[in-house]
Amino acid sequence: MSSKVTDRRIAIGSDHGGFDLKEHLKKRLVGQGWSVEDCGTQDKNPADYPRIAASVARLVSERKCPRGIIIDGAGIGSSMVANKFPGVRAALCYDVSSARNSREHNDANILTLGAGLIGPSLAEQIVETFLSVDCTVDRHVRRVAMIEEVERGIIGTGAIPGMTPPPQARPEEPHTMTPDVLRRIPDLKELSSADLERIADRIAQLLGRDGWPARSSCSCCGEHCHGRCAEKGPDTVRGLIGMGADRIGMGPGGGPIPRDVAKYIDHTLLKPEATRQQIEQLCREALEFGFASVCINPNWVKPAADVLKGSSVAVCTVVGFPLGTHVAEVKAFETRKAIRDGAREIDMVINIGALKSGDDDLVYRDIKAVVDACYDGRAICKVIIECALLSDDEKVRACHLAKRARADFVKTSTGFASTGATSHDVALMSEAVAGTRMGVKAAGGIRSYDDFKKMVEAGATRIGASAGVQILKEAKGGQPAEGNPTAGAPSSREKY
Repeated sequence: MSSKVTDRRIAIGSDHGGFDLKEHLKKRLVGQGWSVEDCGTQDKNPADYPRIAASVARLVSERKCPRGIIIDGAGIGSSMVANKFPGVRAALCYDVSSARNSREHNDANILTLGAGLIGPSLAEQIVETFLSVDCTVDRHVRRVAMIEEVERGIIGTGAIPGMTPPPQARPEEPHTMTPDVLRRIPDLKELSSADLERIADRIAQLLGRDGWPARSSCSCCGEHCHGRCAEKGPDTVRGLIGMGADRIGMGPGGGPIPRDVAKYIDHTLLKPEATRQQIEQLCREALEFGFASVCINPNWVKPAADVLKGSSVAVCTVVGFPLGTHVAEVKAFETRKAIRDGAREIDMVINIGALKSGDDDLVYRDIKAVVDACYDGRAICKVIIECALLSDDEKVRACHLAKRARADFVKTSTGFASTGATSHDVALMSEAVAGTRMGVKAAGGIRSYDDFKKMVEAGATRIGASAGVQILKEAKGGQPAEGNPTAGAPSSREKY
């Protein structure tokens, strides 16, 4: 049952909250040669999403259009409505990976999007993936057939080999979507417009959208919420949560630095003459102090992974390092090999010369090759843009390309250029990726707790530091060291 689409008809619809995004995507689809059936709404006046969703779903259910797209504020309600129709498999997708999965694994034929959650650029990527990926692997095709059997009420009678009803199941008349039920869906009147608005507002609250009034109370701040706490400002702290921090305090102007400093730090040793003993010592320090990861050269990934096995400390390695001039295919191969050896985070260097030449498409493809390899291996991808070699405009462009490629972090430096991280660069990069789940990693020349604080205050959510042990000791009240901060760390002339 391959569902490869050759029929380029597609139904699309939205409520008033998704109108702008619908119009944007419709124009793009028409330009790509799709025959678009617009099911409304046609303006920004309040519209009930169940009516629109039902209109799109009916066209797909009756096979008048092989694919459909429905947009509302969060995408949840439209998905619920569409899945009431026979033959419809609607999937709410919020990123490229969920779009790919919904097609490869589930043969979804309707895509629902939340206009309040994603922007036009990401929506374009999601739609492109949804319309270009097919369900062809035998095990997925077989499971989709089982979904269809569920719909026909056959699994409940034990008609599918290997599928038995649960003990509490009772033999009942299979539920079917009668024509009468189908006729009622677009005429739902149980919910008023005011009811729907209240539901939409509550969803927006739960998802932390900007429209939620800062004056409202919340569980962590009470009645005096400042809007920058974990509950009201999830984008501000998402990078910290994903990193494992368990104390987050965000006050006005950046707030206090979390005491759990160690979980910000990628304990780093990238000098070429590093020995196995020094790498093992680095790993032992990471275990002792609870660092986020160790960042090492690719040849040390496997032994480091052995030392850290079973711990919360991740193994991070570098790709295309330190010049970034490897071709994309080599970077992708290097990434996959490192992940097989045990790496869970990849720091890749962009093609700096291509960026400075204005070849943004090459830079994007370079980044995306590594991001895709990381996605396949379930690894985090950080993109090193080497700020010391770039103008501010080029730094922002590099961050936007990393964002477009769906990287997890942007990173300031390799440590091999003339300067490392600066608070100016970190602030610039943080602004460039604002509103996404991406983090900012500051690296190069960070040797003291004071350096650490400046980077975090500027917006860094990760710190790459060979002086991790000394930073932690200073944070706990120790004295700054005058010599090398940790065994095996670079000397004062080295900036990793």
